[in-house]
Amino acid sequence: MIVGLEIGARRTFACALEWPGWCRAGRSEEEAIERLLEYSGRYGTVAERAGFGLPGEIELGAAEVVERVEGDATTDFGAPGRQYAFDRQAPASGELARAGALLDAAYAYFDEVVAGAPAVLRKGPRGGGRDRDAVAAHVNGVDAAYGRKLGLPGWKPELATAGEIAEHRAAAVRVFRDASSGEARMPGGWPLRYAARRGIWHLLDHAWEIEDRSR
Repeated sequence: MIVGLEIGARRTFACALEWPGWCRAGRSEEEAIERLLEYSGRYGTVAERAGFGLPGEIELGAAEVVERVEGDATTDFGAPGRQYAFDRQAPASGELARAGALLDAAYAYFDEVVAGAPAVLRKGPRGGGRDRDAVAAHVNGVDAAYGRKLGLPGWKPELATAGEIAEHRAAAVRVFRDASSGEARMPGGWPLRYAARRGIWHLLDHAWEIEDRSR
């Protein structure tokens, strides 16, 4: 498994570059990689739903770091916000279609987690954290912003019907399934490898947050 590291002042993200959305953070490179591998089972559940199997629990030594990038304020805030040289390389045949399937599976997984969670979630150690519906609203809002980076029309998720949200998501999935290259689709847009990583990560990170705070 090839891994990219995004190294901030206070936080480092480790991302499995060939498996979009599989990113976890730690206080050091070693801790970030360890956390990444600890989540292989949870990420694997979503990958299997998309039709792709992961190996079983991967040993720490199996993670090959192929690229390091300097993080920024977004990194330290808690999101993998930097692009790699890997993101600007031509994707392999079928890679972007697989990213579309993984994005579709991540949407479905997030919705199932929300549907099964209590309205009031357990608070964090300092009493913070959004409740279920606020997390879902946040995810939809961010998804609208990320969609603009794919060249999709802007929309107001707070006013959207369930059908309109589903249409937006289907359009995002089609971007990857129909792509002829991995390049950004518009000036200021995101390369598709990066867009898939960021979008799927955000869905799964909040799905896992809801799961953990429902216990």
